[in-house]
Amino acid sequence: MDTAPPLSPTPRSTIRRGAKRARTDRTELYAVLDAGLVGHLGVVLDGSPVVLPTGYGRRGETLYLHGSTGAATLRAAASGAPVCLTVTHVDGVVYARSAFHHSLNYRCAVVHGVARPVTDPEERLLGLEALTEHLAPGSWAATRRPDRRELAATALLALDLTEASVKVRTGPPGDDERDLSAPVWAGVLPLRTVVGEPEPCPLLPPDTPVPARVRDRVSGAATGA
Repeated sequence: MDTAPPLSPTPRSTIRRGAKRARTDRTELYAVLDAGLVGHLGVVLDGSPVVLPTGYGRRGETLYLHGSTGAATLRAAASGAPVCLTVTHVDGVVYARSAFHHSLNYRCAVVHGVARPVTDPEERLLGLEALTEHLAPGSWAATRRPDRRELAATALLALDLTEASVKVRTGPPGDDERDLSAPVWAGVLPLRTVVGEPEPCPLLPPDTPVPARVRDRVSGAATGA
């Protein structure tokens, strides 16, 4: 039996505006997070809100975030300040017959909570592996692991996914009936992220082959996998 908690379990993570676009299945939360590469972490720093882009990785119900130990935002988050992390995908520009109904097709996840500093050595490696594998699958096993100096310079935070929401818009414009006869083009302009051809580091020996872990990203994007 699935015992995962439902989405929107608290007042601040319950979607009210555009509630019909809310999703309650946690698999949709995972899908939005797993498909993204960049999240935006919001935290109050010295009395003012700060929102900065950050990489992340997921293991089950936990998101791992990392950065320099000198980063003020991570220090604030590690101190127990409430944080909010968002991941958004823009899938299309929605052209309507009226300016008011122009919109975007999108998928957005919002996670609220208090980030936990990860200090256990074993969990730190698991968290950094999750981050690396999310960004570049197969690279954790193929490359050198972080050394003691690098680990000491890296702050790692864990953010629980219990308090989260997902909002999705799809489909054509929602024009008013009075505008449907207007001689104005309406529809959706799809937007997609395109994976290009790998560009080798100029310091690589000549004719170094592109590894399968990189080629697979290109072929997977080409087939839509």
